Amino acid sequence: MDEIMNLTAHRGLSSLAPENTLGAFQMAIDFGCQWIEIDVQLSQDFVPVVIHDQTVDRCTNGKGKVADLTWHELRILDAGSWFDEDFHREHIPSLAETLTLVKNAGIHLNIELKIYPEDDVELLCERVAQIVTESEISSEQLLFSSFSTEALISIAQHLPEVKRGHLWQEIPEAPETTLQQIDAYSVHCDYRYLTEQQAKHIKSMGYQLFCYTANVPQQVEAHWQWGVDMMITDMPQRYCDATTPEPALNA
Repeated sequence: MDEIMNLTAHRGLSSLAPENTLGAFQMAIDFGCQWIEIDVQLSQDFVPVVIHDQTVDRCTNGKGKVADLTWHELRILDAGSWFDEDFHREHIPSLAETLTLVKNAGIHLNIELKIYPEDDVELLCERVAQIVTESEISSEQLLFSSFSTEALISIAQHLPEVKRGHLWQEIPEAPETTLQQIDAYSVHCDYRYLTEQQAKHIKSMGYQLFCYTANVPQQVEAHWQWGVDMMITDMPQRYCDATTPEPALNA
């Protein structure tokens, strides 16, 4: 399939495979997605792991907080059967093995730095930066995003060459100060709250504009016209099937 440049597979191709697993990432790659979004936090023994929730309860056969479980304890959990028995061999990936997959595939990775209450932001960024450096992946293949301004400032100190995007559900009234503070590349927001005025303002300042989690192409037809550069979606296949005009693949 042709490369899909303006869609990011949210937690991998998570409508067809269990989210944040190597299987979902590989499926997105095979589908032609040039961007994958993942969530990263630390295990109890400070290994950066790829999982969204604060606990393992929803997406594995285990129980408990990610931060209270060692990498070995996380690794042996079944992270696929909750989605479908065919995926029973899937496990929680480490950031390191995810980077290897992405590097070898030559695609791009949006790493959301996941911050929960009581998390050590600096330690997360330090460990993520160490793994990224050890992977020797090109900085051009990576983008860091987070709802935490503190995390984006911290990761910039470790890996200034990697682009950064600020996540907001609703873009605040005056985002300029925060965006300058993190030397942002992009703004990421919930498509449901984005207005045409906001979109044009963000674009006028020279930032890339990404929307999450847009799973119905018809609901974001206008957004492309407002200047949105990227849709983060669980369902990139719907965009390929859509009968609506597709935007230029220039993101």
